[in-house]
Amino acid sequence: MPKMKTKRCAAKRFSITGSGKVKRRQQNLRHILTKKSSKRKRRLGNPAAVDKANMRSVKRMLPYAF
Repeated sequence: MPKMKTKRCAAKRFSITGSGKVKRRQQNLRHILTKKSSKRKRRLGNPAAVDKANMRSVKRMLPYAF
């Protein structure tokens, strides 16, 4: 059986933490930044964890990450 291919788009967007959770970037920090508060923009810069509902699809895209 051949090796499974990793979806490269997913490999660039997600990373695995030491405890096995999946890290992702947050949205809404690319443009229209003037109306957003400094506090909001600062918080959006921090990574977030992928939700349990989306974990199955992420695991499919990254077969060798888990």
